[in-house]
Amino acid sequence: MANTSSRTLRLLSLLQTHRHWSGPELADRLGVSERTLRRDVGRLRELGYPVGAARGTDGGYQLAPGAVLPPLLLDDEEAVALAVGVGDAAQSGIVGMEEASLRALTKVVRVLPPRLRARVDALRAVTLSAVASGPVVGAGVLTTVAQACRDEERLRFGYTARGSAPTEREVEPHRVVALGGRWYLVAYDLGRHDWRSFRLDRLTDPTATGTRFRPRLLPAEDAVAFVQAAGGAPAPYTVEVLVHAPCPRVRQVVGSWGTVEPLDQGSCRLTMTSASLDWPTQALGNVGAEFEVLGPPEFAAHVQEWGARFLRATRAPA
Repeated sequence: MANTSSRTLRLLSLLQTHRHWSGPELADRLGVSERTLRRDVGRLRELGYPVGAARGTDGGYQLAPGAVLPPLLLDDEEAVALAVGVGDAAQSGIVGMEEASLRALTKVVRVLPPRLRARVDALRAVTLSAVASGPVVGAGVLTTVAQACRDEERLRFGYTARGSAPTEREVEPHRVVALGGRWYLVAYDLGRHDWRSFRLDRLTDPTATGTRFRPRLLPAEDAVAFVQAAGGAPAPYTVEVLVHAPCPRVRQVVGSWGTVEPLDQGSCRLTMTSASLDWPTQALGNVGAEFEVLGPPEFAAHVQEWGARFLRATRAPA
């Protein structure tokens, strides 16, 4: 069992990340009895943290809005991951995120120790991110939907499915999924009495109703599998290519969007997974080296189509 001080900090962290916890659930997460949990909650109150408690079937604990939290503490890996992730958020396809990401990145890097700052600078210098090509989503829409998922709170919104008239929906939100350049909400539709996936770029005016719900069992391995099975996103291609160029050169172009395996000093195997064949084709063009398509056949045909189009563009007019 963790010592009292570290357990109290863990309790504060849990209260911060969830609007409401039942007593048994919170005690189970901390690995303590409910009696010990009550003592730990009392210690937080003595330290000035306003922790509310309610009795009864729907009773539990929650941290009052506006509570001042202790300074953010991160280990080396967490700090680097946060800085790199915030930088990549500018390419996320969320409206207004580029400027906000740059402001956040400036603040994060400013407080990093010099050795970690150097690691972040090195990573970002050799990593390129693909610009999001899918429909953009309002940041307010994304945060409202994500918070409803987190708080297990029913959600109302307007929705326009492809080729259909606008409708009003009330759902029990489950998870938000980013897949194939698009954002999706997986939720139980109360009006249709079934699970659905909703594209966030087609969703308007999401509003949390204040009504909490008990989560249902999702009829899929996870939310990503559900979106794929529902036909909400195309199945991804796994592209394999033999590139006649050194590994460092290829890695500098594809960054984290592909896996590069060295074969010898002058060639490597590049593997990329993408819902669209355009991005791997463009990435290989940016490498600027000879390559051989190992699979799948659809990608070989796609490259041939691009090549033929470019050749036609260079022919002299009759």
